[in-house]
Amino acid sequence: MSRIKDGTTTDVLVIGGGIIGLAVAWRTAQRGLRVAVVDPDPGGGAARVAAGMLAPVTELQYGEEPLLRLGMASNERYGAFTAELSQATGLDTGYRGTGTLAVALDADDKAELSELHAFHQRLGLTSDWLTGREARRLEPMLAPGVRGGLLVGGDHQVDPRRLSVALVRACELGGVWLHRAEAVELLVEGDRAIGARLSTGERLLADQVVLAAGAHSHQLPGLPSGVLPAIRPIKGQILRLRIPPAYAPFLSRNVRAVVRGGHLYLVPRADGELVIGATTEEQGYDTVVTAGGVYELLRDAHELVPGITELPLVETSAGLRPGSPDNAPLLGPTALPGLVAATGHYRNGVLLTAVTGDLLAEYLTTGSVPELAAPFSPDRFAARSLT
Repeated sequence: MSRIKDGTTTDVLVIGGGIIGLAVAWRTAQRGLRVAVVDPDPGGGAARVAAGMLAPVTELQYGEEPLLRLGMASNERYGAFTAELSQATGLDTGYRGTGTLAVALDADDKAELSELHAFHQRLGLTSDWLTGREARRLEPMLAPGVRGGLLVGGDHQVDPRRLSVALVRACELGGVWLHRAEAVELLVEGDRAIGARLSTGERLLADQVVLAAGAHSHQLPGLPSGVLPAIRPIKGQILRLRIPPAYAPFLSRNVRAVVRGGHLYLVPRADGELVIGATTEEQGYDTVVTAGGVYELLRDAHELVPGITELPLVETSAGLRPGSPDNAPLLGPTALPGLVAATGHYRNGVLLTAVTGDLLAEYLTTGSVPELAAPFSPDRFAARSLT
């Protein structure tokens, strides 16, 4: 459905039509609530620049065990999630159960990877340690100097661009109203969020408002001070290359490594695309692709897979990841009644799309915060008093 009339009240208004907002809207509408989404370009946002690795185990960092559980829960749901999307829309999402191979290029990298493997074992996670020769046997294009590897068969991938298109279509078919405009003000009456004013001048009212505007979430005019922490934008530049048929198969699974202290990943698609990413830059809201960013990615990728320089470079792009103060998402009710957060996913936005949609839909329809979402309450950052 396209629009609702000015001043109409819905059950849920989602501000932000990236994949997180769309997943929340779709899942909530499936539960019988009337849902509207406001975004000038539904299906746009940071996900269109993401590589789409679904890798909760190889993404794991120390001290992030609750985030690991959330990521693994989402990864386990992804197969059914994308299958349902494809059945509803007839569109392919690019979901593949490829697994991930993390490799070490020098002795220091090998020691770090070995520690990560030991950490996996302490947590009961499944990952297999490989020698350099075993890693190259799996992926012959790897550099001869690879010292070792860590194979995680449970990691997967999805094409975020295809996923975005499918979610927009699923929302349209599922009765979600899509308003292609900008939310310019959060409407608050008394001590409760009641909707939003749009750039068109319209007012959309709702019983519950979901803020899913990515790196811009905390900047919404009308949002009281202290309700959300500052969501900082973390710039990421990525490259898209094309694997000619003569070079196939070039890589058969996700490959990642630490090169010169920076994390690098290569994600091969079934259609011959190869995504290389990503830089991590604290540059505010700048999304300019730089020569330095492209050079660093190609240099490090060449060190990992020397044959990469023979492939055609077809696209360079940059996007903004929404980072919270602790790099974990904000999920659930905020200190402002009527306002629900679904933002701050940082590097895990694509991975957490499936579980975020389910958890927020459950809260919006029952009023109870699911146990899996409890560690990510926005209240963990809320000021004691609101302005």
